[in-house]
Amino acid sequence: MSTKDFIEKDYYKVLGVPKDATEAEIKKAYRKLARENHPDANKGNAKAEERFKEISEANDVLGDPKKRKEYDEARALFGNGGFRPGPGAGGGSFNFDLSDLFGGGAQGSGGNSGGFGGGIGDVFGGLFNRGSSGTTRVQPRRGQDIDTEVSLSFTEAIEGATVPLRMSSQAPCKACSGTGDANGNPRVCPTCVGTGQVARGSGGGFSLTDPCPDCKGRGLIAENPCEVCKGSGRAKSSRTMQVRIPAGVSDGQRIRLRGKGAPGERGGPAGDLYVTVHVSAHPVFGRKGDNLTVTVPVTFAEAALGGEVRVPTLGGPPVTLKLPPGTPNGRTMRARGKGAVRKDGTRGDLLVTVEVSVPADVTGKARDALEAYREATAAEDPRAELFKAAKGA
Repeated sequence: MSTKDFIEKDYYKVLGVPKDATEAEIKKAYRKLARENHPDANKGNAKAEERFKEISEANDVLGDPKKRKEYDEARALFGNGGFRPGPGAGGGSFNFDLSDLFGGGAQGSGGNSGGFGGGIGDVFGGLFNRGSSGTTRVQPRRGQDIDTEVSLSFTEAIEGATVPLRMSSQAPCKACSGTGDANGNPRVCPTCVGTGQVARGSGGGFSLTDPCPDCKGRGLIAENPCEVCKGSGRAKSSRTMQVRIPAGVSDGQRIRLRGKGAPGERGGPAGDLYVTVHVSAHPVFGRKGDNLTVTVPVTFAEAALGGEVRVPTLGGPPVTLKLPPGTPNGRTMRARGKGAVRKDGTRGDLLVTVEVSVPADVTGKARDALEAYREATAAEDPRAELFKAAKGA
């Protein structure tokens, strides 16, 4: 659809709804008309097919709140179709944006001004960026995002911690109060009219925006550049911030803290802070997802006869696990709720792996007992099944 069509066509009339129709009323009208004029229900009827396209086009605009707002504003501005763009208005699919008309039409940066020949920008200038006094209002700018890193102990990562972070970022220059001008009185960039962006045509009626090359996207030009910031209005600033790292973070995780980055310009929002977490290893505990892991040594007697084994937990009292008789080496048991904190506030489990401890030196009664045990179990060959399986393979 061309710019001319967008402004001149009365989509409300096409759908038969009033200008203050609700979204539900627009949807209802579209569905009714679409059913009546659908090509499948009107085979060979060129008039119905054209009507169906017109209805779909109207719904595409009025059914989208953003497009509808732009459409209403454009028609109100140009007297319900009174505007007549000159030849060369791009055809094809057109995503209407008032900045396509005024934001850069006079720049000619892309060779395609949408058919306005550059004159429209001279006439309206910064129409949509002017305050009540008639002076151009420079657009606010969002602050930059900041990337930083923090090292945590294993326990801090599991339980959460508040850590100080010293960060360096660009902030409004104190010497010129962020204006970039030594006298504190920069002028509005005439190229972008204070928007910080210029439009370039891409063909087919589309218009893309780029940072203004003259003001570097600031919207302001310093006649007498500040010596500290060289006219940029920004200077390097260091600050220390207390940041809360949530419980349960893992090594290498990147956390986003909204609005904690560099301050914005001219009332613009601050950027975001991205924190990459590094977690040191623990001498006893490991981690597997939301679960913690620990290896617990047990005696041969405990593994063979069973018993109760006390197991340490991270930051809490020990738990006692019941070891069943005949527990093999390497078996893993579970202590529920003793693991890492999940996002919903619950905890994972502690996975306890049993490791049979073999004494380096056996003497006295212990040796006599083991000799007696060996004689009593001499008929049993624990490797019989191993050799049988090996031979079968």
